[in-house]
Amino acid sequence: MRLVGAPAGSGIVFRRTDLDNFEIPATGRNVAKVSYATSLMRQSVLISTTEHLLSALIGFGVDNVIVEVDNLELPILDGSALPYVDAFQSVGLKQQRRKREYIRILKQLEVRDGSKFIGVYPGSGYQIDYTIDFPQPIGIERFIGDLETGDYARRIAPARTFGFKEDEPKLRDMGLIRGVSDACAIILTAQGIQNGPLRFADEFVRHKVLDLIGDLALAGRRIQGRVVAERAGHAMHTALVQRLMRDRSAWELAYGYDEAAETRIEAVKIGTGVLPASLPAPA
Repeated sequence: MRLVGAPAGSGIVFRRTDLDNFEIPATGRNVAKVSYATSLMRQSVLISTTEHLLSALIGFGVDNVIVEVDNLELPILDGSALPYVDAFQSVGLKQQRRKREYIRILKQLEVRDGSKFIGVYPGSGYQIDYTIDFPQPIGIERFIGDLETGDYARRIAPARTFGFKEDEPKLRDMGLIRGVSDACAIILTAQGIQNGPLRFADEFVRHKVLDLIGDLALAGRRIQGRVVAERAGHAMHTALVQRLMRDRSAWELAYGYDEAAETRIEAVKIGTGVLPASLPAPA
């Protein structure tokens, strides 16, 4: 996989180099399916497991980039967004001559599914309040933070994906998690964490925040407002994006907090060969 700079206003675009450079913009209208990961599709061409890279791009402040891949799946690396952020830091960003646009939330929008919930509300910065409730050894965890503090690389990017060992046979039957090892995910059993230690005491909810940031990137721009989620997942994250895109009265395009310029990343190659998909977090 290789990331190359793109002109101002391009946004994030995936390019399948194995299919005559066919391009799939990272937008909500191209969401194909969301279960244990988020996939994009355009004209039957698929890109899967996009959320970690999208999260890293938004979290690091990259507005315009072409993501070149030669297969349908993005590399999982260590199960977090940290390898992406490290790669970005190694090459740096280039400021472009165009002010950065944000989606400023004007009114609340909510998506509910039983006890699961996600909503977006007017507010300053990019505030996130996320609560999860899983079986032990996870339990209830809550994370509150603001992406505009610049702490993404330290507080969110290192958080790894996770899954329960007992779900492995079912997921393999579904064609998922082939090639996954405990080097790229936190494995949970009835006895506890199989491959500790954790990077954070609340690493599980931090990874859900990482996923949320990546999925909401499909709105096309960084959000200016407050997001609250309880027991949500990829399906609800992307459902909120769809609601936003349909209700134009709920938001407006606005320039940034400090009217920062858009940025693009300089060329960087990440990973080698075909790497396995993420071990999915429970929905």
